[in-house]
Amino acid sequence: MIYMKLLDKIDSPKDMKKLDINQLKQLSLEIRKFLLESISETGGHLASNLGIVEITMALHYVFDSPRDKIIWDVGHQSYVHKLLTGRRDGFKSLRKFGGMSGFPKRLESEHDPFETGHSSTSLSAAMGFAASRDLSGGDNQIIAIIGDGSLTAGMAYEALNHIGHEQKKMIVILNDNNMAISKNTGALSRHLNKIRTAPRYTRTKAGIKNTINKIPLVGEAITQTLDKTKDIIRYMLVPGIIFEEMGLKYIGPIDGHNLEDLIDVLKRVKNFEKPVLLHVVTKKGKGYGFAENHPEKFHGIGPFNINTGISKKESNGSSYSKVFSSTLTELADKNKSIVAITAAMPDGTGLSIFEKKHPDRFFDVGIAEQHAVTFAAGLASSGKRPFVAMYSSFLQRAYDQIIHDVCLQNLPVTFCIDRAGLVGGDGETHHGAFDLSFLLPIPNITILSPKDGYELKRMLSYTLELDGPVAIRYPRGKSCEINSDKTRISEPEIIRKGCDCIIIAEGSAVNSAISCALILEKRGLSCGILNLRQIKPIDEKSLLLATAGYSHIVTLENGAVNSGMGVQIDSIMKNMDSIKLLNKGYPDKFITHGETNDLIRSISLDIESLANEIECFLKV
Repeated sequence: MIYMKLLDKIDSPKDMKKLDINQLKQLSLEIRKFLLESISETGGHLASNLGIVEITMALHYVFDSPRDKIIWDVGHQSYVHKLLTGRRDGFKSLRKFGGMSGFPKRLESEHDPFETGHSSTSLSAAMGFAASRDLSGGDNQIIAIIGDGSLTAGMAYEALNHIGHEQKKMIVILNDNNMAISKNTGALSRHLNKIRTAPRYTRTKAGIKNTINKIPLVGEAITQTLDKTKDIIRYMLVPGIIFEEMGLKYIGPIDGHNLEDLIDVLKRVKNFEKPVLLHVVTKKGKGYGFAENHPEKFHGIGPFNINTGISKKESNGSSYSKVFSSTLTELADKNKSIVAITAAMPDGTGLSIFEKKHPDRFFDVGIAEQHAVTFAAGLASSGKRPFVAMYSSFLQRAYDQIIHDVCLQNLPVTFCIDRAGLVGGDGETHHGAFDLSFLLPIPNITILSPKDGYELKRMLSYTLELDGPVAIRYPRGKSCEINSDKTRISEPEIIRKGCDCIIIAEGSAVNSAISCALILEKRGLSCGILNLRQIKPIDEKSLLLATAGYSHIVTLENGAVNSGMGVQIDSIMKNMDSIKLLNKGYPDKFITHGETNDLIRSISLDIESLANEIECFLKV
């Protein structure tokens, strides 16, 4: 690691407060160098952190964390915050098992007052902190940071509405970089663009007042009248009036990379006794050309070459996301009723391929998962076949809409659930551990889980044969092909026959089951394997036929074991006294961050641990 003259001496925000402005500017350069060098080795969220260096420095320079509460939205942009709060050495193990999280963690530091991972939560949390402070008679500062992409979510407006009503003293910093993970869309994005280019209200009003005051005799009287009509001027000159109408004092936009201006304005607004929204314009990826030009690529990235920006890890084979997007695009070529919807994730879900081919049938609704689902319901009610592509952990945010607006009406909406299962370095907030658990109890929905890319292709076509809602869950990463079975998707697939037990697996867990069976075969044990690709409704007749003759049944799933596929199998087999069941899946706890293989071992779902447990189970 290159020696950093100033950064190496920063072990807490107090150390930074000793620096003058020129030293602070030098520190900002060192921080960017550190981030580039560190993240190029470990991987992580780069572009967002490069863009928020000066804001983070100004916050810790002006305020007194942890007494003052700094609350991050999403949290993947908290690396600079971690650097300035004594966690420099933690970057060696960033996002690794047992290492430092890529998000704020309360147990990790007293400077992390609130944990986050999903967007649009910071305003509500900050309002809670402010209300608690006032009830306790405190006087500390509450600062919430939220991005313009996160501001598209309805929850953010619910919070703004409450903040404006309560008028608690707090500061909202709108980090406006015109990006979420991908480029922002929608009316709010256009509105903020107007603000960025609008004349400065305060400067304009001051100029008008100075000119009128010079008029002999009547100048002062006119300016008093002008003060009474200042709202008219605001409407004419400052589109940011929308925030003032909601009850927040609006200041901005200001350059988010000008440390002097940021420090000056924060020192002033900390004395305001009402809620303030400070609009700060930044550049995502600031200081690194590759990230500035392609911020979506460097949002979350694995290890890369600093000089070229090219990933160090080559990807072999097609990912599930690519198989999904290419297949859906081909289906849409023939079926004009197909439309695709995403919530600010066209690149992550692969739908950017669909967008290029069918732009008129592609909809990116921004970070608005609830709206995305009910929007799809409206499309389905009008004769379209909407496919909603979301990460498993983000679909949680639209649970009521899935039940009330789609399944209750039995509408043909297909949910393409990416990142089902463990996702690695992003950890607890991003693992797709619960989609089976929360979807299984809902009437009318069909739930599918492909074991490989070929099966995913078949499932996407199969959904067009069904008249109601469908969910297809598939993992992150490449889709290795297992075989080309031709039986109906609704029927469980017998992959292997055995004598001692049968493993019923879903999705990518089929691969684990095959490997486990091979290990047990070397130990003299014969295990059959059944691929339960349609998890709901289960074809009970075919299931019972395939498991007939087995006294020991193991279920294996990439989801919460206490409320997933295994529980469904238990309910079917409950009256069969001669059968012993072993359910394997994720334990009843939140699983930490780290390389997926490390996480699998930590919960004893690795092949060796599974084989050992099944061997013991067969002795019962």
